[in-house]
Amino acid sequence: MDASDKVLEVRNLHVEFNNDGTTTAAVKDVSFSVYRGRTLGIVGESGSGKSVSCLAAMGLLPKSAMVSGHVWLQNSPQPSGYSENPDDSDYSGKTDLLTLDEDAFLNIRGGRISMIFQEPMTSLNPVHRCGDQVAEMLMTHEKVSHDEARRRALELFEEVMLPRPEKIFSSYPHEISGGQKQRVMIAMALICHPDIIIADEPTTALDVTVQKTILELLRSLQQRHNIGIIFITHDLGVIAQIADDVAVMYKGEIVEQGTAQQVLYHPRHPYTQGLLACRPPLDSRPHRLPTVQDYLEGRATESDTPSSFHATPTSPAPLLRVRDLQVTYPLKKNVFGRVLQSLNAVDGLSFDIYRGETLGLVGESGCGKSTLGRAILQLIERSAGTVEYDGTSLDKLSHSQRKELRRKMQIVFQDPYSSLNPRLTIGEAIMEPLRCHHLCPDVRQRRERVLELMKQVGLKEEWFNRFPHEFSGGQRQRVCIARALVLQPELVVCDESVSALDVSVQAQVLNLLNDLKERYGYTYLFITHDLSVVKFFSDRIMVMERGRIVEQGPSDQLFAHPRHPYTQRLLAAIPRL
Repeated sequence: MDASDKVLEVRNLHVEFNNDGTTTAAVKDVSFSVYRGRTLGIVGESGSGKSVSCLAAMGLLPKSAMVSGHVWLQNSPQPSGYSENPDDSDYSGKTDLLTLDEDAFLNIRGGRISMIFQEPMTSLNPVHRCGDQVAEMLMTHEKVSHDEARRRALELFEEVMLPRPEKIFSSYPHEISGGQKQRVMIAMALICHPDIIIADEPTTALDVTVQKTILELLRSLQQRHNIGIIFITHDLGVIAQIADDVAVMYKGEIVEQGTAQQVLYHPRHPYTQGLLACRPPLDSRPHRLPTVQDYLEGRATESDTPSSFHATPTSPAPLLRVRDLQVTYPLKKNVFGRVLQSLNAVDGLSFDIYRGETLGLVGESGCGKSTLGRAILQLIERSAGTVEYDGTSLDKLSHSQRKELRRKMQIVFQDPYSSLNPRLTIGEAIMEPLRCHHLCPDVRQRRERVLELMKQVGLKEEWFNRFPHEFSGGQRQRVCIARALVLQPELVVCDESVSALDVSVQAQVLNLLNDLKERYGYTYLFITHDLSVVKFFSDRIMVMERGRIVEQGPSDQLFAHPRHPYTQRLLAAIPRL
């Protein structure tokens, strides 16, 4: 790599936060470089310091953050507010971003360095049209007219392969899909021709097919515009597809870095080895997944490697029987309330789930997976069809029988941010189902049961009295899993329940769910878009497209010999090392 191509150089970056008089180091003496036309992948778990490092470079940390070190931006004009350090004569002609005031940073942020955030729905303003938000970025930095900004935004919408650019330009964020919102964010990041794009988990919430398209798009745009990219993720499979160089972060430090070839295929640090090993393999079905902690503590052995396969459980009668289930949403009504147009979100599905088995349900966003799970649990109304639980139709249950059934059928919701009450501590949230169903009347015994379950899902006992806003997304999802399992239900609907977790925590939770399944005989309906996870965890898999089941069968058989073109397309899009 030519030193003249270096566009960003971070040296000895250190970030501390002061919370209630306690100083915590989030980033410790981190150094890395970014080159034009190359992608640096920064990998690590939640809390490792990946995003904090890049937010420091962007000047987006709160004022309470104490930042030291250097972030040199190559070939930058000296903006107002910049004072060159005479001791750093080797860096003359470069701008140390950590010395800029806010006014000077406005010229850099969005112009020289752009950022694509993890969640496009919360990054886009819901009350402004998508095109106007992109045009505003250009008008702010280049002072062009609105007509010129609109013309260039539409050209960029075509370049990022948005369908019907004129339509998307005038649409609000809620009117387009997740993949389209992410492309709008990419267009916004590119509109001012930046030198560097920081992509913070830009594909985490996307389906594998959309994820593959976004990764290919970023690669194509990078080559076309010679942009340096920092790609932040916890998914090493994604890193293998996009990164030229890799830096692995653990507890605020870079523990290993080098080219993607070196780090991914010849990892030296136990943490990197653990991250690679705990990702569910596609070529085998292990009984348990190794964890990062196994490698850090030297407990990883040959027995941790994939060697065994799950057996499909058998039962004389299904625990859950679904017949001709249909859920219809009205799209358009006339002035008299008559439905003129409707959508069959679930279109006449029939299947069985047997006691003690895990049935995986996969498909892209909008195919009806979550709607199906909620209709089974009677959280939304069915338009047609029947659901029988243990031989009894749910339509024939009395009020008391329905309440008892609630204890036996639980759900882990997809979004941990909105499924927890912000006014309850996590300990109270996990205990609440026990109170509602009058279980464990002794308060001390109830608390001990909750603390034990918190420990099993990787939550510390001292967090019992903390509120949801004090936790990361992955930690909140563990709270939701504990809340669903505290009643020891018979059937658990897991709606993308591990999608928000780091791969190491994901391995722990999947192992936990399997252990509980063996110990208590739980039955799972496992809804996900992560095909490597569903292969490891499920005994049978159903593939859903546009409200219908297009293919189903034993997990290993479906992966080895997919018959339907849609299944084949999903499998081909899985990111692989």
